[in-house]
Amino acid sequence: MKPVTFLAALLGLAACDAQVESRKAAIPAEQTAPAAAPLTAAGPAATVQPDTEEGNQWAAAVVELTPLMRQGDRTVKMFGTAGGDPAMNGLYTHVAFFDSPAEGWRVFRIGDFLDYRVLSEVPGRVDLEINESVMDEASGNISSRTRRIIVGWAVATDGSVPATVTVTPAQ
Repeated sequence: MKPVTFLAALLGLAACDAQVESRKAAIPAEQTAPAAAPLTAAGPAATVQPDTEEGNQWAAAVVELTPLMRQGDRTVKMFGTAGGDPAMNGLYTHVAFFDSPAEGWRVFRIGDFLDYRVLSEVPGRVDLEINESVMDEASGNISSRTRRIIVGWAVATDGSVPATVTVTPAQ
């Protein structure tokens, strides 16, 4: 197909799409980048070598990140790392509390799920809906289920990070 013919056909099809403006409005602003001219190099390129520190390998496995915004001055996040069997869950889900630059993060593993969704959040608590794979031991068949859990921790008056976190089944 000639480029002019292809362009005319594409423009004609786009003109027939009455819902294009409503789809544009559905895209969150942070996912759209303004059109800009490419940058021009202004100096020599620096060569970067792979980071071989053991802990940084896990950082690359983070596939889901949810900052918890209702925890006062404490920086708290939920995150999931890929690392399990993707046919049977595989999203190792954690809640992490930033302690200090010297101490870093205190991380608690909540479970191994297919995915999670934050339903609500208040200081010291986050309610989650989780989807997970389950295996019928008798037949060996794998199915999925959705359930809810409450992840809770004590909010310290001195601002320190919690020593423990609880995970409670919920309805």
